[in-house]
Amino acid sequence: MSTKKTALITGSTSGIGLGIAKNFAAKGMNIVLNGFGDTTAIEEIRSNMSKEFGVEVRYSGADMSKVEEIENMIKTAESEFGAIDVLVNNAGIQHVSPVEDFPVDKWNAIIAINLSASFHTIRMALPKMKEKGWGRIINIASAHALVASPYKSAYVAAKHGIAGLTKTVALETATFGITMNAICPGYVWTPLVEKQVPDTAKARGITEEEVINNVMLHSQPTKKFVTIDQVAALASYLASDDAASITGSMVSIDGGWSAQ
Repeated sequence: MSTKKTALITGSTSGIGLGIAKNFAAKGMNIVLNGFGDTTAIEEIRSNMSKEFGVEVRYSGADMSKVEEIENMIKTAESEFGAIDVLVNNAGIQHVSPVEDFPVDKWNAIIAINLSASFHTIRMALPKMKEKGWGRIINIASAHALVASPYKSAYVAAKHGIAGLTKTVALETATFGITMNAICPGYVWTPLVEKQVPDTAKARGITEEEVINNVMLHSQPTKKFVTIDQVAALASYLASDDAASITGSMVSIDGGWSAQ
């Protein structure tokens, strides 16, 4: 059993999650990757990360909408590494539609993956963290945990739910050496955001260029997308001993969006 800390990051085969996984691996943590994608490409990511940083890297294809698969992923990771020291709930999906036209199956899937999955990973990982007297749980929320945007009813509802879950768990674990925080990024240029552009253009009846400049970056006073590396660096800090007194916080990294 490894003496290194172990981090499990959901939705980490691309985008923000992969950026966080690489950052943590570079700091010597063993990594459990999770997500969907081409199996050959994922194996290349896993193998390269392990070789480059000299850590153990495992992959779980658990579907974050299925409770049994989430439970098996946590149990397998704990069996191999002893405990999950750092849990990052990052998996997420999106759908853009007026609320009266919002497909019920899309609503259910977004709530399951963007909110309920975090509840299940947290409840499963906490007992071992409490045994060790140390743990870090980081929810990747969104500026939409703090403010709303039209046509994203399920996503905004889920992210507001993440904010409440984060604060509640922080209070419950405050005396156990465990911190529970949420990172609230603005628009980060990821595959998820890229896929939103045509849907938002259709919903609003505007061009894709107008979506980027007048909808997404309009919300961010810096007029710049947040970068994956910036989010990963913040997650790395929250996972460190230096952040031991930060718990129950919604940490904005949104180019000034929520300051408006």
